[in-house]
Amino acid sequence: MNARTEPAPAGSDAIARPPLVRELLLVAGLFLVYKFGRQLATGHTGEAFHNAHRVWEFERAVHLPGEGAVQSLLLHGDGLVQLANTYYAAVHFPATAAFLIWLYLRRPAHYVWARRVLAAVTAAALALHLLFPLAPPRMPAATGLLDTARLYGPSVYGDPTTDSLSNQFAAMPSLHFGWALMVAIGVIVATRSRWRWLWLWHPLLTLLVIVGTANHYWLDAVVAAALLGLALAVIHVPHRTATTAGRAQGGLVPAQRDEQTLVGAGR
Repeated sequence: MNARTEPAPAGSDAIARPPLVRELLLVAGLFLVYKFGRQLATGHTGEAFHNAHRVWEFERAVHLPGEGAVQSLLLHGDGLVQLANTYYAAVHFPATAAFLIWLYLRRPAHYVWARRVLAAVTAAALALHLLFPLAPPRMPAATGLLDTARLYGPSVYGDPTTDSLSNQFAAMPSLHFGWALMVAIGVIVATRSRWRWLWLWHPLLTLLVIVGTANHYWLDAVVAAALLGLALAVIHVPHRTATTAGRAQGGLVPAQRDEQTLVGAGR
């Protein structure tokens, strides 16, 4: 996540960076609220399957592409579908955590903004999980989709009737996609490298994985993107300066050119 930017004034990062212990406690608290909030939504099996039928029918009514088309691509080889299952199981939390750690260490002003956006999206998602329990497309027989994690591994879920560690009826919105999209947006906003746009592959791959493994509907990602858009509209990105943009490989850029470039990049 390196960027071609100007050197920051000495000590400026230390002033902008929030206290480490406070941030660790805050992020840990948000994670516990996330896990506890998901548990509150358990026990709504009938409603979750009813909502799944409604979502499936709505997607067909508006002519969204079938989730089965993506799954068929994954099922061309055991290695490909296992890779998708591994991506679903292993990338979500570590990638988001690495993103926040990198921002905290290298872009502290953007870290506070990103943490607030992620917290707002997660809180809104938990509320929607409670209001609209939804069985993922791998569960209803009417979808014709396979539970690829159970059949090919690895799987992060147990039997829905006995799984006490996660709420499997909280498909909408997809925080896998919402968080991945925020990671990409955060890197693009906080850096100036010409390669930063390649981070959009992260949410794109995440979208294909969550749909192809039948853990989410297309609509789950649409709702997650909408919630993220609302959060970004309310929680404004910090104004980019030489301090918030990071450090450079070379010398200083002329002041006028720097101001024009950074202001344009921060919008």
